[in-house]
Amino acid sequence: MLEQAQSIRELAQAGKNQLTAPLKVGAIYTVGPYLFPHLIPQLHRVAPQMPLYIEENFTHVLRDKLRNGELDAIIIALPFNEADVLTLQLYDEPFQVLMPASHPWTQKTTIDAGLLNDKSLLLLGEGHCFRDQVLEACPTLTKGNDGAKHTTVESSSLETIRHMVASGLGISILPLSAVDSHHYAPGVIEVRPLTPPVPFRTVAIAWRASFPRPKAIEILADSIRLCSVAKPPVAAS
Repeated sequence: MLEQAQSIRELAQAGKNQLTAPLKVGAIYTVGPYLFPHLIPQLHRVAPQMPLYIEENFTHVLRDKLRNGELDAIIIALPFNEADVLTLQLYDEPFQVLMPASHPWTQKTTIDAGLLNDKSLLLLGEGHCFRDQVLEACPTLTKGNDGAKHTTVESSSLETIRHMVASGLGISILPLSAVDSHHYAPGVIEVRPLTPPVPFRTVAIAWRASFPRPKAIEILADSIRLCSVAKPPVAAS
């Protein structure tokens, strides 16, 4: 009832135009920094009276804030299942290997995921869904396996990992959107695709089924797709 009352107030404030009030959007840490710099100018063009309140956080925190109304929509990686919450697939994003420019693998055109079990792989720390997706793509690195000892560093952000790769500490795996988002001069780091079948993640938007501004969600989703450097999803849910 409280949520419905808030919805009525929001509709009254916005009148018939669902794009004239701020939109509260959350994103996971491995999506937000690479999406928002492109998304915000695009939204400013198509919905100039709909500024964004932005938050980056872990999936479980965003889930809770969406449920209690602190956020209107969240951008997450699938799978994501929550009662009374709608999801829409936005794009599929392949993983790529990041390495120092001096690494011998730069002689390869693609990197077999099976090779990653005997090299130093830098990962995000516990709680990041992208960490879990990388481990799923490279099962020899999971706990209980001898390969786990090669995961020497667990970082809090992809950017910190990139700096450690650039310094020569090891290699890592990044989502495609994060690959070119850096300020290193040529000859410091190199990127190679993984050998097919290439592992990927599916990025989606989620919002409460009762949210009273479906047009705002539609504009947001369309703008994200336009800004994405990745591909449309393989199959819609």
